[in-house]
Amino acid sequence: MRDKGEYLFTSESVSEGHPDKVADRISDTVLDAFLAADPYARVACETLVTTNRIVLAGEVRGPDAVLFSLEEKVRAAVKEIGYDQEGFSWRHASFENHLHGQSADIAMGVDAAGNKDEGAGDQGIMFGYATNETPELMPAPLSYAHSILRKMAEYRHAGDKRAKGLLPDAKSQVTLRYVDGRPVGVTCVVVSTQHEAGMEQAEIKELIRPIVADVLPKGWTVPEAEFYVNPTGQFVIGGPDGDAGLTGRKIIVDTYGGAAPHGGGAFSGKDPTKVDRSAAYAARYVAKNVVAAGLADRCTIQVSYAIGVSKPLSVYFDLHGTGKDVDETKLAQVVQEAVNLSPRGIREMLRMNRPIYVPTSAYGHFGRTPDPAKDSFTWERTDILAPELKRAFGR
Repeated sequence: MRDKGEYLFTSESVSEGHPDKVADRISDTVLDAFLAADPYARVACETLVTTNRIVLAGEVRGPDAVLFSLEEKVRAAVKEIGYDQEGFSWRHASFENHLHGQSADIAMGVDAAGNKDEGAGDQGIMFGYATNETPELMPAPLSYAHSILRKMAEYRHAGDKRAKGLLPDAKSQVTLRYVDGRPVGVTCVVVSTQHEAGMEQAEIKELIRPIVADVLPKGWTVPEAEFYVNPTGQFVIGGPDGDAGLTGRKIIVDTYGGAAPHGGGAFSGKDPTKVDRSAAYAARYVAKNVVAAGLADRCTIQVSYAIGVSKPLSVYFDLHGTGKDVDETKLAQVVQEAVNLSPRGIREMLRMNRPIYVPTSAYGHFGRTPDPAKDSFTWERTDILAPELKRAFGR
């Protein structure tokens, strides 16, 4: 996003019941099942969901017993989302498991051996981003879009009358007006939600209205002409019955809502040897700590890897002209001295080889509140690196 002038910027989110997010949830359920049995399991699980059908495919390396327990866990995940509909039901959907062993050629490049450290599971580029426009240091349009759907889901799961008749599949979109790089107001909100048959569009709009008002900052009001709820008029057939879902198709929703670059790799269903996931989490950790330390208002970091090679090939910073007398080249040096960005280093620093991934599968992988009790979302912590950066730059 630009730092000067006035402009509009939009981000979208999708709910846990969106077909692609159902697929992400299932893939991360598989990953967590393997990591619970073996912290060093290898998993690359892709999921397809469509009308009353669930299909798993991909590569794994871990206890064979886990494979035979997956159907029960997958059906439980679908049930928890809330799908027991004629076209997609946790009870009746057919289940196919086509997971097979990891390629020996990939394993050879990734495994540590002799003096060789663990290598990256693939080549690629990963980005991290942070901005101080919200308390969680995330882009505001995406943060509000996530929050609208998360609150709708909370009400639905609780059986709250404020979500009466609403079903799992939903999408949101928020457009904000920016002046000189700062959000100053909302110009448009779109919410589409699956609902029970017989509900009127106006009725659904009045359910959504207070949720949106509660999420947006005090004093921000959506213009009525630009407040769209179920603009097609009806959304009864939804979820995987209405549209097929695949793992990894919502990578912009998962990251920064389009406010920052994305390297292209998806996250869900991948163990931490896959730098698509682990290095993107580490990049977010670094970027967030740079902003939390007060070194810049915005920070983008890019890291790159080669398959089988442990150290990153490059580390690049862009502070978007908001760095407070911080040299970006020096910042890259300081960060690499403070943080081990090898796959093993990232895994150990963020404690990533644990079954912690199901909660990441909806409403964004970043900007979430770390849970000390569960030791989750460790890449959102700012209590270790940020103080080191402050000391290094005399803050």
